[in-house]
Formats: sequence, C-alpha cells, structure tokens
Amino acid sequence: MATVLANQEVAQGVFKLTVQGQFTGKMGQFYMLRAGDRYPLLSRPISIFDLAEDRIEFLVMVAGEGTTRLSGLKPGEFLTLDGPFGNGFPQLEGKTAFVGGGIGIAPFYYALREAPEADVFLGYSREAYMVDEFRTASRGKITVDVGGSILDKVDFRAYDTVIACGPHPMLHAVQRKQAQTGGQTKVYVSLENRMACGIGACLVCSVQCKDGRKKACADGPVFLAEEVVFA
Repeated sequence: MATVLANQEVAQGVFKLTVQGQFTGKMGQFYMLRAGDRYPLLSRPISIFDLAEDRIEFLVMVAGEGTTRLSGLKPGEFLTLDGPFGNGFPQLEGKTAFVGGGIGIAPFYYALREAPEADVFLGYSREAYMVDEFRTASRGKITVDVGGSILDKVDFRAYDTVIACGPHPMLHAVQRKQAQTGGQTKVYVSLENRMACGIGACLVCSVQCKDGRKKACADGPVFLAEEVVFA
C-alpha cells in the first residue's frame, strides 16, 4: 500500500496522480495500480510519468471502473502499487524522437531526464495537456498537434531512433510509415495492451509478433515496430 500525495485533473478525464514513497524504474517501465483492497480485482498498468527520491507520478486517463477509482483518490488515501514491470525503452542511439498519442505521451516526460535533447511530438484528439511541463523538461523541439495526426509532423529519416507510444491504430501507422521511409531508422513502439498480472503469468497481454506470440508485460511493452503483427 502507498499513500496519495496529490491527484490533479490536468485535462478532462486525465489525472496526474502523485504517490509518496521510494520507488525505482527505468524510462518506459510501468507499475500496476489499484484503488481499494478487493475491488476492482485486477490492477491497471500505468507508465511512469516522473520519479523522484520521495515520490512517483503517473498520468491516469479514465477509461473504465479501475481508472475511475484511481482518478477519485484523495490526498492521504491509499492504493496498491506494484512494479516496476516491463523492459522499458532501449539504449538510445543518435538523434532521438519521442512520439506520443493521447495518454501515450506519459512515459516520455520521465525519458527526458535521460535524453533531454530528444525532440518530442505530442498528439491529442481534443485537448492538449502537460505541454508546458514538457517544454520545461526538454532541450529539444516540442511539436504539438490537436485533432490531426501527429505522425504527419514527424520525418523518421531525420532521426536515428524513434520511440512511439499511443493507441494501436497509431502504432500500426508508425509501422507503415517506417516501411515507407526505407526502414533506416530504428523505430520502437510501446504497446498499451490490457494486462492482469504484469509478470507474464496470465497471457492477457499476448502480442502477435513475426517470430511467435510474446507477452507485452514481460517481453515488452516496447518492441521494434517491424516485429509486431498488427491485426
């Protein structure tokens, strides 16, 4: 159990949840969060947004019962928190771009601690949020798109490494764009699969890859874009 320090709504249905305690984690990893001891039964996988000596922060988008309960937590209340899980982002090589769609922007804020020179592309369907925070944390270029396709603003050929996180249709488009540009850039996708355990035991987060099925929680959630078979 961990104690909530703050829970701020930063956009409609999106909350920055700050939890007290000493935690660890690499960029691109996630924790399993649950509000309440018994219900909902399953925790929700949430990427690390930021990490300090005495706290950890997450961006939570309300999408169902579990995230609704997380969004309603008040300072001083408790939640169940386990992690970190996942392989995280790879070693960054050369000029790097982070491409986030919607709540998929979340892991890139923490990643800027290690790669502050990276360019960041933030895509939103209706309302932009946390843009000023990204601009403060970054020494690279920040590009924002609301209501369109953030991928239209990214030239993969200008980068050595591209890491994208967002909904599956966006990541499928990332894969197609990489193929159209010749595949010279190393492109990774961080999948937003549903999960139940976070350790690879339940197979809920199974991912079809070119060399067989893998687990998003244990083998991912970060994969080479060319490796994933999108339905």
